[in-house]
Amino acid sequence: MPTRLALGACVAILPCAAGAATSHVRAGTLVDTEHGRVLKDQLITIVDGRVSAVAPFTHAPTDGPLLDWSDKQVLPGLIDMHTHLADYGTTSNVAEPLLHSQAALALKGAANARLTLLAGFTTVRDAGTYRAFTDVALRDAIAAGQVEGPRMFVAGAYITTPGGGGTVSGFAPDVQVPASMEAGVVRSAEEAREKTRYLFQNGADFIKMIATGAVLTVGTEPGQPELSFEEMKAACDEAALHGSYCIAHAHGAAGIKSAIRAGARSIEHASLIDDEGIALAKAKGVWLDMDIYDGDYIEESGTRQGWDAGYLRKNREVTQLQRDGFSKALKAGVKLSYGTDAGVYPYGWNARQFAYMVKYGMTPMQAIQSATINAAQLLRASADVGALSPGHYADMIAIDGDATRDVRLLENVQHVMKAGVLVK
Repeated sequence: MPTRLALGACVAILPCAAGAATSHVRAGTLVDTEHGRVLKDQLITIVDGRVSAVAPFTHAPTDGPLLDWSDKQVLPGLIDMHTHLADYGTTSNVAEPLLHSQAALALKGAANARLTLLAGFTTVRDAGTYRAFTDVALRDAIAAGQVEGPRMFVAGAYITTPGGGGTVSGFAPDVQVPASMEAGVVRSAEEAREKTRYLFQNGADFIKMIATGAVLTVGTEPGQPELSFEEMKAACDEAALHGSYCIAHAHGAAGIKSAIRAGARSIEHASLIDDEGIALAKAKGVWLDMDIYDGDYIEESGTRQGWDAGYLRKNREVTQLQRDGFSKALKAGVKLSYGTDAGVYPYGWNARQFAYMVKYGMTPMQAIQSATINAAQLLRASADVGALSPGHYADMIAIDGDATRDVRLLENVQHVMKAGVLVK
C-alpha cells in the first residue's frame, strides 16, 4: 500500500485501475528518457493502462483519480535485458538444476518474478532456462494475471552444443539428464534450424545461442568457441523467418565475432571482446549486453558460500577485462543495453548494476536510458515500453531524490506501477 496518495486515491485507484477509463499521476519530477531531460511538476494521464498525455500540472483533474507523487521523481518502468526468472539461482552445488522438479521451478519462478517487479523492473528479457518452456509458462501466467511479475520476453531454452555452456554439468557421466534439459542441444546446422523452429512453435519470443563456454558451467571455458558459425547462422536465419532474432551468449573474442557475423542481434556478456569485435559490433549495429556488476558478487558471495573453484577462477580471469571492454565499447559508440544475468545474484537486486555502468564511463542519464529507451529498442518494443509519453504502457516507478545525479537511488524504489495498476 502506498504511503502517500492524494485524498481518496488509495481507495479509488487500486480497486478500479485495471478497468478504469482514466486516472492520473502527478510527478514532482519526471525523467524524460526520450530526450534525456528532467521535467518538473508533470501530470501523466492514463487511459486503459497506457499514457494518453503528459503536461505541466496546473490543477487537479476531475475525470479520474489522482495519484500524488509530487514529492517523488518518476521514471519509466525499468527493463532488464538478461534475466533468468524461471530458474533457481546459482549456488555452491554445480548440479543445482537437477534438484528441483518442474512444479518447484514454477513456484520459484513466480517468487522471482514478483521480487523483480517490486524492484522496479516492469519488463524483462528472460535469457533462457535449463528446463525448456518454464519461462513460457511463467510469461503466460503473468500475462493472464495469475502471477505478479514483469512483462516477459522469453527464449524457451538454449541452443547449445552437447556438454556446452547451455547444458547442466558437473554430475557423474552415467546420470541421465531429463529430456526437457536437452531441448536445445544441437550437433549440426540443420539441427540448429530444426531446434530453433521447435522453440518458436512452443512459445519462444526469441532465440538464445551459446556461442562460447561459460563462467558458471563446469567443463567449459569462457574464451572457447562452441557453436559453429554455420550453426549460429542457421538459427539466425530461421529466427528471421519467424519475424524474430537470436542473441548470443559469448565471452570469447572469436565467438563474439562469429556470432555477430552469423546475425546475432545482441551479444550477452562480451567479456573478452577485442578491438576488432567492438568495431564489428558498431558497424553491424549489434548491441552489447554486458553484466558488469556480477563479477564482484561472484567473488564476494561465491567465495563465502563455497562456489565451485572453477567458477571463481574463471570469474577472476574475465571480470576486469569485461569492464575494460565496456568502457572501450562506450567510447567507440557501440549500442549498450542493460542486462544483469539475474539469478547469478539474488533476485530483486537488478538495479545494483547502474552504479557500475556509471563507474565505467556512462553518465547517470545514459545508464537510465540503457534500461529504458535503449532496451526497448533492442526488444523491438519502443512503442510500448521504455518511455512515459503518449501510447506507451503506464509502467512507472517513483523514488526519493534525483537518479540523474545519484543513480544508486534506483536500488531503493518506493512505488511501482505496471500498465496503470499500482503494485507497490
